[in-house]
Amino acid sequence: MKSTGSIVLIGTVVGSLASNDGPRPRGVGPEFSNFYKATDSFTCISHPTIKLPISHLNDDYCDCPDGSDEPGTSACSYLSPSSPKIRSNIAIDDINTTLALPGFYCKNKGHQPSYLSFTRVNDGICDYDLCCDGSDEWEGVGGVKCEDRCKEIGKEWRKQDEQRKRSMNAAAKKRKELVAESARLRKEVADRIDTLGAEIEGSKIKVAALEKQLAEVEKREKGKVVRGPGKGSRVNILAQLAKGRVEELRTALVQVREQRDASKERLRELEGILAAFHEEYNPNFNDEGVKRAVRSWEDYTARDNTAGDDSAYERDLEEIAKPDGESDGIQWAEWEGQDEESDVDVLYKFEEYLPKPVREWIDGKLRDLRVLLIDNGILADNSDPSNESSAVTSARNALNAANHGLNTLNDQLIRHKEDLDKDFGADDVFRALKGRCVSKDSGEYTYELCWMERTTQKPKKGGGDTGMGNYVSFDKITVDDTLPPDGKGLGSSERVTMRYENGQHCWNGPNRSTLVVLACAEKDEIWKVTEEEKCVYRMEVGTPAACEAKGGEKGPGHVKDEL
Repeated sequence: MKSTGSIVLIGTVVGSLASNDGPRPRGVGPEFSNFYKATDSFTCISHPTIKLPISHLNDDYCDCPDGSDEPGTSACSYLSPSSPKIRSNIAIDDINTTLALPGFYCKNKGHQPSYLSFTRVNDGICDYDLCCDGSDEWEGVGGVKCEDRCKEIGKEWRKQDEQRKRSMNAAAKKRKELVAESARLRKEVADRIDTLGAEIEGSKIKVAALEKQLAEVEKREKGKVVRGPGKGSRVNILAQLAKGRVEELRTALVQVREQRDASKERLRELEGILAAFHEEYNPNFNDEGVKRAVRSWEDYTARDNTAGDDSAYERDLEEIAKPDGESDGIQWAEWEGQDEESDVDVLYKFEEYLPKPVREWIDGKLRDLRVLLIDNGILADNSDPSNESSAVTSARNALNAANHGLNTLNDQLIRHKEDLDKDFGADDVFRALKGRCVSKDSGEYTYELCWMERTTQKPKKGGGDTGMGNYVSFDKITVDDTLPPDGKGLGSSERVTMRYENGQHCWNGPNRSTLVVLACAEKDEIWKVTEEEKCVYRMEVGTPAACEAKGGEKGPGHVKDEL
C-alpha cells in the first residue's frame, strides 16, 4: 500500500506543475514530458545510449531496460533490479532495470491526478480509487469499459477535504491551547521549586534552632535535683502501702459478696426442687432410696432455719465496698502529701531568704555545678529517660515535627524536579494532558488510555479491570496504512508512539504492554485496539497534541498531509 500512497503524492505534485504542453503519449506525466518531445525517435530515460524508433512507444513490448518506452501499457511491469530481462540486441554491462516512471499517469480531470501501478493497467478492473477517469482500461480488456467518474468523485473528495481542513485547523488551534496550558503548568512547577527551596532553607534554620533549644532544655532539666520515685517520708510510704492494701481488701470483698449471692440463689433453687419432690412422690412406691431422701428433707425442714434481718449488715458491706472519695472514706491525698524535709530541702529553702537576683544567680551556678559533676562522673545521673519532664517532651516533639516537615518538603522538591525533567513530548504539550483519560468500547471490553499514566481493559460483564501497561517513554515507528476518507487513521508516515509496559501479568505469558500510536486529530479519540501478540496490544489514537507544531517544527505525532 505504501507504493500506492507514494503514487498519489506524486500525482498531487504533478497536478500543480501541469502546463500547456503539447500532446503527451498515453501514461506520461507532465514532469516527464521533456523526454517525449521528439517526433522521430525515443531515447530511454535511464539509458540515453539506447534510441528507439518513435513507433516503439506504447507498442506493448518492453524495449528500454527502464521501461520508459511503455508508459501507457503493462508490458514493462515485470521489471525489477532482481530480474534484469533485457529484450534488446545491445550488450550493456551492469544494466539498471529500475523503472524510470512512477507508474501510469491518470489525468483525472475534475479531480486530483495520480499515478497507477503498471500492473493494474488493462487488467480488466476499473481502479476508480486512483484513476477515476477510467483511462487505465483504455484497451477494454474483456469488454470492460470504465466511465469517467472524476466529477462526482472529485466533488465528494473536495467536500471531505474541506471537512478535513476545518478539522485540522481546529486541531491546530487546540494544540496551541494545549501548548499554552503546558507552559503555564511548567511555570507553576518551576515556581514551586523556587518556593520549596526557600521553605527548605527556612526549615533547616528552624530545625537547627530547635535542636539547640532541646539541648538547652535537657541540660537545664539535668541540673535539677529530682527526688527519685518511691522515696519520701515514713508517713508517706506507709500511706501508700495502706492504700494499696485497702484496695486489695475492697476488691476481695466485692468478689466474695458476688460468690455468696450466687450460692444463695442456687440453694433456693435446690430447695424448690426437693419441696416439689416431697409433695409429688408416691408413698406406696417401695423404693428405699426415695423414702430415705424424703425423710432427710423432712428432717432438714424441721430444723430452725429462720434467718434474722441482715439488711443493716448488707448496708455496711455496701458502704465498705464503695471506693474512697472526697466526701467519704479515707482522704489518702492528705497523708501522701506529708513529706519530711531532707537536708537538700533545707538547703534550697535557704534561698527563700535571699533577694531574687541573688537567688537566681545561686540557682544557675548550682545547676551548672551539678551538670559539670554529672558529666565528669563525680555524681550519678539519676534522671529517668523513660520519665522525662514535660519541658523536654515538648521540645523534643517540636523538633520531631520540624524534621518531619523538612523531610516532606525535600520529598516534594525531588518529585517536582523529576517532573520538570520528564519528557512530555515536543513543546511539552503532553504535560497538559497528563492524567486525562479517553476510552473506547470494543466487543466485550472497554479500553481506557490515561495519558502519561496507564492503559486499562475493563470487562462489560463484571469482573476486575486488567492493567495493560504503565507509561514508560516516547518512541517512533514508521507505519504504512491507508488513510480512510474521514482522516481517522495513521496513513503512511513516521509516527510518535507512547510505550506502556509492565502491566498485569498474562497467564502463561508476559506482562501486558501497549504501544500507543499517535496521529493528528481534532479531539482525543481511540480509533482502534488490536492484540498483535499474546498480551501485547496496540492502540491507534488521535489527539491534537500529535499535530504539526508551529513554525514547521514537527510535533510528536506529525503526519505529512497526504491529501
